[in-house]
Amino acid sequence: MFVTFREWFALNRPLVLFVYGQVFFVLGLAIILQSRQRSRLKLAHSLPWLAGFGLLHGLNEWGDFFIPIQAQYLNSVITNFLNVAQLVLLAASFVCLFQFGVELLRPWPQNWRWVRFGPALLFSIWLIGPLWIGVLMSSDVRQWQAEANALARYLLCVPGGFLAGYGLHRQVQEQIRTLRLKPIERTLNVAAGALVAYGVLGGLIVPAAPIFPATVLNVDTFTQLFILPPPVFRSLAGLILAVAIIRALEVFNLETERLIHHMEEGLMISMERERMARELHDGALQQVYAAGLLAQSLYKRANDSMTEGLEQLVITINRSITQLRTFLEKSQSTIEHIELVPALETIVEDARRLLPVEMRWKMKRTLHLAPEQINHLMAFVREALSNAIRHADTDRIEISLACADGRLQLSIRDFGRGLPENPEPGYGLRNMRDRARLLDAVLYFKSVPGKGTTVTLDMPLERNP
Repeated sequence: MFVTFREWFALNRPLVLFVYGQVFFVLGLAIILQSRQRSRLKLAHSLPWLAGFGLLHGLNEWGDFFIPIQAQYLNSVITNFLNVAQLVLLAASFVCLFQFGVELLRPWPQNWRWVRFGPALLFSIWLIGPLWIGVLMSSDVRQWQAEANALARYLLCVPGGFLAGYGLHRQVQEQIRTLRLKPIERTLNVAAGALVAYGVLGGLIVPAAPIFPATVLNVDTFTQLFILPPPVFRSLAGLILAVAIIRALEVFNLETERLIHHMEEGLMISMERERMARELHDGALQQVYAAGLLAQSLYKRANDSMTEGLEQLVITINRSITQLRTFLEKSQSTIEHIELVPALETIVEDARRLLPVEMRWKMKRTLHLAPEQINHLMAFVREALSNAIRHADTDRIEISLACADGRLQLSIRDFGRGLPENPEPGYGLRNMRDRARLLDAVLYFKSVPGKGTTVTLDMPLERNP
């Protein structure tokens, strides 16, 4: 039975190698298509290295499938060149895996910062030593290829796999756990285990070569012991890694949802503060002020027995008026001395964690807007950005601010799907229209299906000091 297994895998070796390469190539492609470089998670900034590992390693394994086929039609010089290129691809893929682990563990202590350049340094040593000097000194091409292959795995794959697995596990402990996403925690820990397993299977199980420990532990001895060849186990580890990473990429979508929720929550808090301030100013403050006037009128006409009590009443009411005015002034103090452009740039920075946002300020003079106007404009931009990120399916946003002929024009443009023909006025659109009305501004919507939407606020400046 064991002989039958070995014979089957020997006959179908090209198929095994093709599937092996495809697993890793799909891993790299999935990461490129779904990763978020603007995420706050360190994992997002390190994932391109894992994608590079998957793509390069897949191409390397496909070389074992295609080069023997092409060798039948090519001369030996070209075939040897392809074999050298395949070896370089193999080592470069391990460099990416190694660098992935190094980036996950940053920042390194002051005395260990050189570790960041460790993968490139080891790769350079391998290029000069086993690859270049080895090919010059070796008389047997096959033996040289086996030695260069084994040393690439020992120098780069073994430490890379272990460091990547440990770094991913530490990221789960330090950042992912704070998001309280248990399924993603478990999935990433599985991915970390798969990386360590690949470090063993891909780094220690090498072609038979006259160097230790390749003379004892190699592809041939492994196959005799476990029946199945190493590419089968490596493919299984790669498949587990690919599935786990692809499932864990959902963390970026959840992070995006939370950031959008945070933006909308800030908008709601701002609106609630404004509502409370208006109600206090137009309601309670005016009533207390009216009560104070009435108390003063009674005080002037009161007899001596009531004068002292009414005087204390007037003093108490005046204190209440002072406290209410102080509260209203403090509620606006956060934006009282902020200029419009810096205030908008602060909002844009939050959105840039999700999408590229380009700002264009065409200002001929410094604007002196009232705090209430700045507040409305900030809320307007928050709402417009939130709507674009959530609904437009766009890859970038442009914001422009221009001032000319006594008017201010603020435009937010996305490049997404555009508005439907008869959009239902949801909360977001109603809020933007309310802001425009409070600013005595005109609001325009220009939308082209498939090309995006531009929202423009045209506001007069005559009332500004």
